[in-house]
Amino acid sequence: MSFSNADTGNKAADPYTEKNLEHPDTLKEKVGDLIAFVDKCKFCMMTTRIAESGLLVSRCMALAAKEGNGIDLIFHTNSESGKTDDLEGDSDINISFINPSGEWASISGKASLETDREKVRKYYSPALKAWLGDLGDGKHDGGPEDPRIMLIKVNAKTAQYAISRRTAVGGLVEFAKGVATGEAAQVNKLRHLDEKEILQWRSSSQ
Repeated sequence: MSFSNADTGNKAADPYTEKNLEHPDTLKEKVGDLIAFVDKCKFCMMTTRIAESGLLVSRCMALAAKEGNGIDLIFHTNSESGKTDDLEGDSDINISFINPSGEWASISGKASLETDREKVRKYYSPALKAWLGDLGDGKHDGGPEDPRIMLIKVNAKTAQYAISRRTAVGGLVEFAKGVATGEAAQVNKLRHLDEKEILQWRSSSQ
């Protein structure tokens, strides 16, 4: 099922996507560019579904680490925060990144809540103390043994992203050309990763 209200004959109704969609020769390039972009951005929006209402909500998060050959994302969280309740009820999740240049990435997958202390210690950051605070009871102090600290692991299922194929100046020139001529601008490398590709990459040793 799809929505369409335009009959454009033999011309593409979405010329931007047709012109910018790219299929690199290798999976290594396709995934590698996504991972590099995620690392560069670091901060993202995490979208979950509110257990009580079923509505979607997004929160700003900082990437803590990566697993699965770089394609699965790890985040710190407070066990008492609302997002843990959301994910307990519905593990579907989306992570989105964007930078000031308009490059972006969207990763959809399944989330798991992890409390293994060895893993928490592995990815612990002292900066967490600023977010959790020290409750003064010798236990909930924001340190690596604070039981409130747990991890959200996002196992990626699909991803799509757009990164620039031109310099900032070149992109502006191409955009201006499009405005003047009505021709869709070719400014981004628009790419999609399906479940099969992500599974292949996760299990590879590249």
